[in-house]
Amino acid sequence: MFRVTLHTKDQQRIDAVHYQEGFKKAVILTHGFFNAKDAYLFREIAKTLALHYDVVAFDFRGHGKSSGLFTWTAKEGADLQAVINYVKERGYESIGLMGFSLGAAISLIETARNPDIKTLIAVSAPYDFWKIDFNFWKRGMFDDLMLNLGYKAKGKGVRPSHPWQEKMAPIDIVDRISPRSVLFLHGSEDWLINPRHSRKLFDKAKEPKKIIILEKLGHAETMFDQQREMFMTPCIDWFKEHL
Repeated sequence: MFRVTLHTKDQQRIDAVHYQEGFKKAVILTHGFFNAKDAYLFREIAKTLALHYDVVAFDFRGHGKSSGLFTWTAKEGADLQAVINYVKERGYESIGLMGFSLGAAISLIETARNPDIKTLIAVSAPYDFWKIDFNFWKRGMFDDLMLNLGYKAKGKGVRPSHPWQEKMAPIDIVDRISPRSVLFLHGSEDWLINPRHSRKLFDKAKEPKKIIILEKLGHAETMFDQQREMFMTPCIDWFKEHL
């Protein structure tokens, strides 16, 4: 593993890590709000994927060691584009994306625009930023809260901008991903982004596509923390088939 510093078209500095194991295919990981590539669970997810593919994980602007302020998906596509360009320049046979929460939203939008992405796994993706649920009374909220305490919280945080900047909704562009493939993965007990979001995205997307609702699991990387094998098995299987 080695660190890489990239720069976006709007002059943001993006900090990334490259797990280079010598594979011919690569997967890019995109984290969600208040997370980071160096947070415990994302490092564990990256290391698990790196048993099968080279992996590049990075911090969106306003997170971790990258510069700037987080714009709530309005400008983060430029961050992902810089990482895709870096991976493409390394000469990989194909590139996959695995995005979480708002990182999944950004990944859906960028995949629809960028033919260099062969396949995408969208984990706990919202179909529209303004439709996020915030059901604070659900048990899953407390599970997520616990991940912000102790060693699993190290590296997390955000430097936010205001959320009112113009942004695209994934539901408006998801049908443009085809003929590339997309897997929607969601926990049935997601307190923040209800599974209906993935179902709406799945309905709007064109083939090839698939949706998996993991029973009794929560939001985004919390599912990996709750049931690693249950979460990772469909992800690895998907990439083996489509990447």
